[in-house]
Amino acid sequence: MNATFQETVLAICKKDPRYSPDAYTFIMEGLDYTIKSVLNLTPRSVRHVSGQELASGLRQYAIATFGPLSLTVLTEWGIHTTDDFGNLVMNMVDAKLLAKQENDSIEDFHNLFDFKQAFDWPDCEHHDMP
Repeated sequence: MNATFQETVLAICKKDPRYSPDAYTFIMEGLDYTIKSVLNLTPRSVRHVSGQELASGLRQYAIATFGPLSLTVLTEWGIHTTDDFGNLVMNMVDAKLLAKQENDSIEDFHNLFDFKQAFDWPDCEHHDMP
């Protein structure tokens, strides 16, 4: 029997308790948002999403979803930097929830933007982040 997404996430959280299960749901929803809204791809044209593209899309998704509470919510889930996005993604790759290409690396997410600046409200919508 295949484990559900929630069961897999709970298993990941037992191995790596730094992040809330909600953080993994956020990554999956944010990936979908990035593909559809940021990269304007249709399901038939899905292509690989780079670490930088995903981090930017996750930022936009957080702002669209949580507004001025974005930084607070992400912090509550254990997400403090773009490196945390990378850790979450790689945990999901290891658990076979996401796939990666051979040249993908945790370093693709390293220090892409400053969270405090990226989620500074009310100006965050106007920051030109990667």
